[in-house]
Amino acid sequence: MAGMQRSDEQGTRNGIQALEMAFSGVQSRRQDVENTKHGMMSALQGSDGGAFQKLLDSWDEHAEIISKNLQDMINQLNETLSSKGMTQGSSNEAVNQAYSQSQTIFDGLMGSTAGK
Repeated sequence: MAGMQRSDEQGTRNGIQALEMAFSGVQSRRQDVENTKHGMMSALQGSDGGAFQKLLDSWDEHAEIISKNLQDMINQLNETLSSKGMTQGSSNEAVNQAYSQSQTIFDGLMGSTAGK
């Protein structure tokens, strides 16, 4: 029984680690897209620029949903470990801080392009 519990615990920890890596990857790609958007906006004018802006905004909205879902899954797995009396597989504080920081960056960037 203890061997099975350790196996379940390790599987849960591996799941948390994989989700954290995916979350980090999504955040990194969001930043890449935001940088590309700002680099291209000066080159694209008129309807082309507007269409490009809409495309990237739509992509970012979808990436935000994915990020939130990943965060929710990480939290659920951490709660599963905690409910079984095991140490959490990740630091919720660290994950939440990274999420908040990325959201602040995107909010700032979106504010700087609002109305353009």
